[in-house]
Amino acid sequence: MNWDDFLAPYKQAVEELKVKLKGMRTQFEREDVHSPIEFVTGRVKPVASILDKAENKGIPIDRLGEELQDIAGLRMMCQFVDDIKIVVQLLRNRNDFEIIEERDYISNEKKSGYRSYHVVLKYPVQTIRGEKQILVEIQIRTLAMNFWATIEHSLNYKYKGQFPEDMRSRLQRAAEAAYYLDKEMSEIALEIQEAQRAFSRKSDEANK
Repeated sequence: MNWDDFLAPYKQAVEELKVKLKGMRTQFEREDVHSPIEFVTGRVKPVASILDKAENKGIPIDRLGEELQDIAGLRMMCQFVDDIKIVVQLLRNRNDFEIIEERDYISNEKKSGYRSYHVVLKYPVQTIRGEKQILVEIQIRTLAMNFWATIEHSLNYKYKGQFPEDMRSRLQRAAEAAYYLDKEMSEIALEIQEAQRAFSRKSDEANK
């Protein structure tokens, strides 16, 4: 397989979606209202990771495009848990891609403590050979959820999924702490947003 050719439309999909999703945040800012989107990142999974996951899941190489959902991946970060629901609805309302699956790991967190909302979609990439439908996974989470997930991912790589019991317990406690942080921040969300708007207005005036 020529990996450069195979991954090219995935890279195009990620770059196009980053522009579109970041554009949503810009629209909220123009209207001077709270943006449920804090920032957006994206990546294409490295070849080694693709092969590892395909082997673990028993996916044949010639079925990667149909069965591996996260070769192209984006993350949409939110300040508050309630923002996640708004972002998911914004994605549902769009007509430039088709949502084929949603997985709610916030209401139904994984045993490890992982929390996030996953949306899998078919995104049409325009190429010189015509349109190609690409599977893309978007993970929507708060900053606290993302901090925990990033640390857990690094440790999971180190221990190859076989965490020492002490480490597993610490991660679960940390996940609960992140959950309560999100809960407390949600309780004072309006005050935080008003303070942020006031700070932004003051900065704008200072720059005039």
